[in-house]
Amino acid sequence: MTKADLVEKIAVQVELSKKDSEIVVNTVFRSIIEALATGDKVELRGFGSFRTRNRRSRTGRNPKTGDKVAVPKKKVPFFKPGKNLKKLVNE
Repeated sequence: MTKADLVEKIAVQVELSKKDSEIVVNTVFRSIIEALATGDKVELRGFGSFRTRNRRSRTGRNPKTGDKVAVPKKKVPFFKPGKNLKKLVNE
């Protein structure tokens, strides 16, 4: 499912225009991104939770040349599915 498919589904189900449902989808995504950027955790009961995880710095390798490359530490987004989502997917 793409973002456009999600916008279409919301527009049909809630009887909104596509433009209004796109605003809703963008607002939800933007809110999740802003919360993660400030270090907050986003928990959607029954669906799952979003949080950031810290990756330590490491020495990587350039696959083209084989040279060693320093990869700095960074934060990466992480999604943990909720119990209900796991159950529905596995049925």
